[in-house]
Amino acid sequence: MLTDNHSIRYYQRLTDALVDLWRRGDRYSELQIYMDGYLASLRHSNALEPYLIHRLEAEVARFLRDPSNFELAMPQTQTEADYLR
Repeated sequence: MLTDNHSIRYYQRLTDALVDLWRRGDRYSELQIYMDGYLASLRHSNALEPYLIHRLEAEVARFLRDPSNFELAMPQTQTEADYLR
């Protein structure tokens, strides 16, 4: 579980980008490459402590393995209430 504010922000940015890439037609292998590059840039820039990057990597990998994160939401239509009754 991520508890550091910066780690949570990077997690949100990365997972949002992965979902966006998936909806554009990229596949799992391309998402994995994107994730690896993103994490490598965090390591190179020293934006986070190494142990936080390791936790972030584990959480994003878990997100990436869960197929429910990449399903399109089906909007549910609400039926109109019958006010005449």
